Amino acid sequence: MILPIYTYGNAVLRKVAEPIKADYPHLKSLISNMFDTMYHAEGVGLAAPQIGQAIRLLVIDLAPFKEDDPELGAFKVVMINPQMLERSEEEVVGEEGCLSIPGIHETVSRSLKIKIKYQDENFFEWVEEFESYKARVIQHEYDHLEGNLFTDKVTPIRRQLLKSKLTNIVKGKTSTSYKVKSA
Repeated sequence: MILPIYTYGNAVLRKVAEPIKADYPHLKSLISNMFDTMYHAEGVGLAAPQIGQAIRLLVIDLAPFKEDDPELGAFKVVMINPQMLERSEEEVVGEEGCLSIPGIHETVSRSLKIKIKYQDENFFEWVEEFESYKARVIQHEYDHLEGNLFTDKVTPIRRQLLKSKLTNIVKGKTSTSYKVKSA
């Protein structure tokens, strides 16, 4: 089932998400719905707060990049209760966008490498290291679980320049090809 994506200005996007347990109601269908929603919106990552659920759950599928990089194309993951263990001091700059902030793309600096602990959809625990684009996408989605958005990471002058666009998103004056829930 395709769910509406909560856009900039919704309070749930600023909440620190809560951990969940294996008996969380309808978890398998929630994960499936998150993938369906993400695919429908042509995204590569989606965190539960983006669909109005303040829980520590995110999904990523980098299949759209399989033509450019088969390793990225094979990367599909569900992360439950992720905890960032390490971030490299070395950072890399790249352009980001977000399904919750439609129409805005900005340059953001992220750690090149990360180490993260999480549980998969069967609640098996993993501790893994990721780098480059995988690390960027994970950090972006992880930020949602911490109540942060990629626009928080842009320079103050860029944020000022984005102010009217962000205000329009809050007011529901934005066009998307997917269902949204404005503030």
